[in-house]
Amino acid sequence: MHEVLSGIDLRAIWQGLSPHLRPTLLVESERLSHALGVRVRLASETLQHTGSFKFRAALAVAQNTDAEHLLAASSGNFGAALALAARQAGKRCTIVMPSTSARVKIASVASYGAEVDLVDTSKKSRAARVAELAASLPNVAVVSAYDDPFVIAGNSSLGAEILADDGTDLVVVPVGGGGLSSGIVAARDALGSRAKVIGAEPRLANDGARSLREGRLVANDGEPPTICDGARTVSLGQRNFAILREGLEGIAEVEEATVERAVRMLFELANLKVEPTGALAVAAVLQEPSRFAGKNVTCVVSGGNVDAELYARLLQSA
Repeated sequence: MHEVLSGIDLRAIWQGLSPHLRPTLLVESERLSHALGVRVRLASETLQHTGSFKFRAALAVAQNTDAEHLLAASSGNFGAALALAARQAGKRCTIVMPSTSARVKIASVASYGAEVDLVDTSKKSRAARVAELAASLPNVAVVSAYDDPFVIAGNSSLGAEILADDGTDLVVVPVGGGGLSSGIVAARDALGSRAKVIGAEPRLANDGARSLREGRLVANDGEPPTICDGARTVSLGQRNFAILREGLEGIAEVEEATVERAVRMLFELANLKVEPTGALAVAAVLQEPSRFAGKNVTCVVSGGNVDAELYARLLQSA
């Protein structure tokens, strides 16, 4: 068991989550495999509650945190996931969001029952506003979207589904803050699987790849300008890095144009609507096919929450 997950029974977490999750869609796409020249199976979380894998993590936190009020900063997926998870667990939830967030995302978070606290990030950071609220609210727990033991444990439930059989040689998984990839590694190790895990990260946001190369946690100077909004984190989480530096086979650094092409391929060849971050794993195979040749590869498609205008532009920009 990884030290950062000490005291957490992963199988108990999986059992507690199972009745409330939609099992990941596991599909072998012949057309996509033919186009990539690699045998690829997709593990798609686009149909998960709130449209991404984040619900796994959020529900694990809600089920295993004593506080009656959950507080987090988010501009999208995690905020919606935590809002729904808190509602299911009978807890209050407040999500701090930038005032510039898309109206549709604000409405989505509110629709799941959360109190939305908008902050002008040109005057005050989201972290500063979260700290203010945490100091003023009773019985509240501040939740990180990725650097939290129960977040990692919740995400490991996806790894358990993917690795339920012995047919996978490699799992390719998007990397942002590292919550999903560290969860996949934790599941792999808990199950004793021989599958290797490779991360996929935008080259414009390659703090994870640089951290592995340098053997220490490396941060970006600011929010990276990648199209993959789920990977715009400044750095990996401390807990995530502790798991990933030992458990990842490596991280593929993917170009923006390759991500856009992967989004189109998933639409055209696999009939999946995928957000750019969710296409990172397929993009990694598309960019470096020789790295995956001859292997049974499972690509994690982490979510499908993409702005309609952006998605239309990506599909038309062949």
